[in-house]
Amino acid sequence: MSGLRRAPRSSRATAAIVSSPWILVAAGVVVMIVLLVIALGAYRSRSGADTAPAPPAPPLLLPEAPPPSSSAAPSPTGAVQPGLSPRTSVQPTTGVARPPHPTPGVTSRAAHPTSPPPPAGTTGRYRVVNSFDGGFIGEILVRNGSAERRGWTVRLTYAGGRFVTAWVEGTEQGKATPTEGGFTYRSGVDVAPGGSATLRFHMERTESRPTGCTVDGVPCVLG
Repeated sequence: MSGLRRAPRSSRATAAIVSSPWILVAAGVVVMIVLLVIALGAYRSRSGADTAPAPPAPPLLLPEAPPPSSSAAPSPTGAVQPGLSPRTSVQPTTGVARPPHPTPGVTSRAAHPTSPPPPAGTTGRYRVVNSFDGGFIGEILVRNGSAERRGWTVRLTYAGGRFVTAWVEGTEQGKATPTEGGFTYRSGVDVAPGGSATLRFHMERTESRPTGCTVDGVPCVLG
């Protein structure tokens, strides 16, 4: 028994570690945790130094403008005042408007002024005053629309029939000439400007609506 040698303690510890690998794993984990804590502390200290507020900049002092002197001479008209933009000056207008550009293909009506219509001449309005068996009494109201005294001539035609007589109310009589299916009447007294005359006549064996009615060549208005 005394001849046996004891194994050294270091070899026993090594054997124990080799036989138990979880000890190495635990030691590695502890080392990694320590390194992580150290790295986090260094990062926090660096980020705190970077986010520190910068010192405020010194205020900018501007030179004060001297107060305006009351004895200063007024600036001439059109001069630009200090501090104002030259664009604010308004140029005086000459008062001459430019004519608009004409549109191609469009003719201005002002280039061709229309002349006033000529004064109206003598006109007539036709109507039937009285109808009876075998004939009727007709009437033509003659108006002078011109600016001078003038005579007039009435021409009436019908589809057949026979002219009996014609007369003018309240004035000197003219001349009636029978024609085929009607008559022609020429006034005896001129009608004043704006005045009128009433011609009445008697027709038989025909319709009361004429086939032709004119006063100085102007068609009558049928009433």
